[in-house]
Amino acid sequence: MIVFNQAHTDRVEYMLDMLNIRGFTFFEEVQGRGSRNGEPHRGTHAWPEMNSCILTIVEDEKVPALLESVKKLDMRNEEVGVRSFVWNIEQTV
Repeated sequence: MIVFNQAHTDRVEYMLDMLNIRGFTFFEEVQGRGSRNGEPHRGTHAWPEMNSCILTIVEDEKVPALLESVKKLDMRNEEVGVRSFVWNIEQTV
């Protein structure tokens, strides 16, 4: 799962394309606040920015490259923010 400021949408989709990760589910408006020092993203007058989220299931061998790409994107503009979370998928249909 990749959660990111909407300003990163094109970059995140490009990153997935470059890593040959085709399938994903896109959640366009996700609210939240970073766990370290992130500003709230609530889509309100006081906190107007919004996040988006992509949920994708990838092969184990692609996870390190994906995480490294997310880290590089976050380092380019830490104030905008992007985070990635990984968990095991036991079964799919």
